[in-house]
Amino acid sequence: MYAITFNGFGGPEVMEWTQVDDLPAPGPGQVAIDVVAAGVNRADVMQRMGFYPPPPGVSDVPGLEVSGYVAEVGAGVHDWAPGDAVCALLAGGGYAERVNVAASQVLPVPEGVDVSAAAALPEAAATVWSNVVMTGGLQTGQTLLVHGGGSGIGTHAIQVGRALGANVAVTAGSQFKLDRCRDLGAQTLINYRDQDFPAVVNSEYSGANVILDIMGGSYLAKNVEALAENGRLTIIGLQGGATAELNLGALLFKRGSVHVTNLRRRPEQGPGSKAEIITELRRHLWPLIAEGAVTPVVAAEVPITDAAEAHKLLDSNETVGKVLLVVREP
Repeated sequence: MYAITFNGFGGPEVMEWTQVDDLPAPGPGQVAIDVVAAGVNRADVMQRMGFYPPPPGVSDVPGLEVSGYVAEVGAGVHDWAPGDAVCALLAGGGYAERVNVAASQVLPVPEGVDVSAAAALPEAAATVWSNVVMTGGLQTGQTLLVHGGGSGIGTHAIQVGRALGANVAVTAGSQFKLDRCRDLGAQTLINYRDQDFPAVVNSEYSGANVILDIMGGSYLAKNVEALAENGRLTIIGLQGGATAELNLGALLFKRGSVHVTNLRRRPEQGPGSKAEIITELRRHLWPLIAEGAVTPVVAAEVPITDAAEAHKLLDSNETVGKVLLVVREP
């Protein structure tokens, strides 16, 4: 089969669409998927640059989410059959013609969503739901602050927050992105280049009950400042650095909490596992997608043979939503 491989670490040009060994048949509890499209994520860029290696035993091929059709099922799999239209959360291997994945990490393509666009859902949906709802406990009438509102994660989080009846504030670095965030339902738009987001959130909402943060170290102090009483800060990215000084007194004063989580290295089964998150998505989020309250936001679809161009789009920071790699026609 063909897959994206790296001829080294560095810029987008190190990616090559090359012939590799065929995958073995799916093992017990696994599903083989003929890939139609794969989502492009910031983690793929970091892996390409040599900063984010796959977990032990996981394919070196990048790609954390795909959509397509079930090709084969392994022993013990009864929920899926060849030909089913599905999307799946992966630990790696998505930039390829076929992937094997645990059946517990597979979801049906939601009603009303085409197969290609469904590739934009698994990683964003699992990240947002696990952090904003399962960990953050966002409730109707509370306030959600989303950093990077124009990203794939951000555009999804806005819609989830609004569907759950929360107030949504976002940060972004351009008016173009802020306008798109407004279109998706965000009520408070903050340009981080010239506005102080804690001042805005504290003025309008007396702080945020849940903050979804992609920056890490550089935003830690301001995020604590922006928390409401009993607020929950969930950190999912370290684009602003991995270290910072935490003022425990400020956090204590608000009875706040800080959670730092990672989706890729979660176990397949058990408490806090990928299987648990996928079950929650199918039960609670997929109905919201079917009714149109949450939709995949796709910025661009690029042929997998032009994967370098797709990464350049993501690196340019000029897209709103997800960039997808199209492997084959649905």
